[in-house]
Amino acid sequence: MNKKVYVSLIADLIHAGHVNILKEAAKLGEVTVGLLTLKACGELNDIPYLDFDKRKEVLENLSMVSNVVAQDTASYKTNLEDLKPDFVVHGDDWINSYQKKYRNEVIELLEQWDGKLIEVSYSNDINEMQIKEQMTKLGITTSARMGRLRKLINAKPVVKILEVHNALSGLIAQNATETTADEEKVTFDGMWSSSLTDSTSKGKPDIEAVDTTARLNTINEIFEVTTKPLIYDADTGGKAEHFEFTVRSLERTGVSAVIIEDKTGLKKNSLFGNDVAQTQDSIENFCRKIKMGKNAQITNEFMIIARIESLILEAGMDDALERAFAYVEAGADGVMIHSRLKDPAEIIEFVTKFRAKDKTTPVVVVPTSFNSVTTDEFAKIGVNVVIYANHMLRAAYPGMMNVAKSILKHKRTLEAEPDCMPIKEILELIPGTK
Repeated sequence: MNKKVYVSLIADLIHAGHVNILKEAAKLGEVTVGLLTLKACGELNDIPYLDFDKRKEVLENLSMVSNVVAQDTASYKTNLEDLKPDFVVHGDDWINSYQKKYRNEVIELLEQWDGKLIEVSYSNDINEMQIKEQMTKLGITTSARMGRLRKLINAKPVVKILEVHNALSGLIAQNATETTADEEKVTFDGMWSSSLTDSTSKGKPDIEAVDTTARLNTINEIFEVTTKPLIYDADTGGKAEHFEFTVRSLERTGVSAVIIEDKTGLKKNSLFGNDVAQTQDSIENFCRKIKMGKNAQITNEFMIIARIESLILEAGMDDALERAFAYVEAGADGVMIHSRLKDPAEIIEFVTKFRAKDKTTPVVVVPTSFNSVTTDEFAKIGVNVVIYANHMLRAAYPGMMNVAKSILKHKRTLEAEPDCMPIKEILELIPGTK
């Protein structure tokens, strides 16, 4: 009787490293590949370009593979307990990475039936992440970028979005990485084009003074140097008849989603609340705008997200929930709930009550005021997307002002140098400079 061998793969881009592991596994017995689903990939922060069925079809046509099954989590536990393989084969790269917790789990499980972990030398010269990085340098198609946001929302516990207002801030959102305490490499998942920061960066007030054409020019500049999906802040969306054209323009550009707020009249920033005169649209009118926008879009990937201003304008929780359910019924692909309070209690209450009736519609938050809540905490209550909506511009201005004042004060740049990015790093940051 052939020995049973288990190999877990994402297999988005089959390369020599995968082939080597599968060849070694096939020498040991009959190979079952546990193919990670979109959800499992999201847990590893590695979202595939190909869908599950396409990846499965490729693997099933490899001579080394006898069977392909879905692995629904990053943990191997369910599949290993079901199959009880004699061997699990994996590259040795997970020994000192954040995946070592899954390695330890595999070892403990195999001990229960005298199974064995076989680790193949990692292919340092070629791996999937290196290939994807090379592909990123080549760019991304409009349709692939647009559809990426839906895929991320379906795959990850929470999607992290960073505000961008020019190509340089786009490069930061694209390339910023950090390693957590448990050695997990984390990045931002996408970008936010804020009407506030876009207009402020152009020296204009946040009253929709920058038109759609000018904003799309900025987005095109950002898209030239990035590959991540972008969510567009369309304020109220304007008249419903005009919103139709905005949707089509955003789709053509490759924007993944638009967020429109249920207010009327001249744009005034929500964080002013009732300190300034702001009027909320009727549920009927705003639902009509959502429906017209959905009817105007060409693709299935593009998303229209309804932003609810009830808590900002102190209209109450019941009003916020009534609007949320009505907007979803009208076709909204997601709802954004906003608050200007530092205490996140009303946001938590809204999400909890919304999730009691609607388990699937994406919920978006912008924690500018209630900034003590972590992304992990948002994920636990049912939030899907967290947008850090203005921090890149807010960080840039004080830095530039401090340097300008230092030059004036000292009549030279020597004292300002510690606050400046080295010229060499600037040359390395911009693609194609070398």
